[in-house]
Amino acid sequence: MLATMLAVCANIIAAPPEPPPIPREFRSAWIATVDNIDWPSKPGLPADQQQNEARAILDRLKASNFNAAILQVRPATDALYPSELEPWSYYLTGTEGKAPEPGYDPLKFWIDEAHARGIQLHAWFNPFRARQGGAKHEHAASHVSKAHPERVRRYGKLLWMDPGDPEARKQTLDVVMDVVRRYDVDGVHIDDYFYPYPESDPQTKVEIDFPDDATWSRENKGNDPAARADWRRANMSTMVHTLYEAIKQAKPHVLFGISPFGVPRPGKPAGVVGFDQYAKLYADTETWLTSGWLDYWTPQLYWKIDSPGQPFGPLLNYWIEINKKGRHVWPGLYASKYEVEEIVNQIKLVREAPGDDGVAMFSMKTILKDRRNLATSLAEGLFREPALVPASPWLGDKAPQVNGGLITTSEGGLSASTAAGEPAASWLIQRRKGDVWTTEVVYSPNLYSTLMGCDAVVVTPISRTGVAGPSVAGKPFR
Repeated sequence: MLATMLAVCANIIAAPPEPPPIPREFRSAWIATVDNIDWPSKPGLPADQQQNEARAILDRLKASNFNAAILQVRPATDALYPSELEPWSYYLTGTEGKAPEPGYDPLKFWIDEAHARGIQLHAWFNPFRARQGGAKHEHAASHVSKAHPERVRRYGKLLWMDPGDPEARKQTLDVVMDVVRRYDVDGVHIDDYFYPYPESDPQTKVEIDFPDDATWSRENKGNDPAARADWRRANMSTMVHTLYEAIKQAKPHVLFGISPFGVPRPGKPAGVVGFDQYAKLYADTETWLTSGWLDYWTPQLYWKIDSPGQPFGPLLNYWIEINKKGRHVWPGLYASKYEVEEIVNQIKLVREAPGDDGVAMFSMKTILKDRRNLATSLAEGLFREPALVPASPWLGDKAPQVNGGLITTSEGGLSASTAAGEPAASWLIQRRKGDVWTTEVVYSPNLYSTLMGCDAVVVTPISRTGVAGPSVAGKPFR
């Protein structure tokens, strides 16, 4: 014990070297599994090939200094992980309900591999879609369309769980909370598919109303279309609020993010035109944000900066202005569509706006294949230095403290732990060789790393809510 204490004391630097400040910015990409957009590349691949493709995605994210991955784990009331509630996804194995071969848990694999690279993993759920348009596969007996057809409506080319059915909402809540309780996810994420985007009758071209007569009739609300629209919005608001409260009760640190259509409503802000999600998707998104029923807001600002009807900057500023609870506003960018210069300029606008910095990019395939040199440009430019995800102090603002100091060994080892109280979820390690600093994020309650090849180190513990504790400096044995 005495030798250990002497080792600690001998290697704490009275006047620690000054590492460069680490920026705080959410840098993420959506990894879509529906239709095998991003992963896996096709249904039914052997497990090792699925895993190699996942590693390649995460390696690319790390190489370009992204710090979060948003993985779609429930594309259509199915699962890309072992679940007793919904069947294995066709997009994973080629047969809905069939497990991957050889067997493994894809979600745990993604979490472990992401954390090993200092990357957060957010689980992305589609709340109500039960079948993608154009899908050809047969459904398993455990799929909601067969196990509980009373919860499902056929809408155009889609199957959709009815948000007005309390049992349908409960199924989504149960599925999300099953993942939250069983997995070490950093976030839960839902997208803009609330009530479905409108479809039209192929013969008459008239827009089809969502077929929820049965659930509406149980409410005994009469025949007022305005009352029915309000009821639909209330169904979605109930879902969002219930999800947020349940996640916080189970694991307060797990972030809840929503990615709505980017326009609040036509005319908001002035001059904006286009699709009305309030009237068509029955999504009262402004209320959700102003009420703080989420931790981060990722409006899909999928238009160019100079778009006349949907200008990027004014839309971003509008969302920020109504963010009364001070949640994170991290817009979604259409990286698959626009040139690098456009995406770079959009990131710059986000950095210039009030509040925390951060973006999500659609889709991962563009980044993975470095189309239009996007991944390289980011790695050499705006994302040249690593960044920490911004803190969420409303979920807990206690800072972890290093217990005693760093322990270094003659073999080049480095270890640290936090004192009783607030544990660390991850560690920021900054190493200096000569005048050059390098940065690494390690996900672990206790730190075990190396000092090999460096002259000094500064270690900072980070809580599950992103709050940084006091830094501690050390140097290798000589």
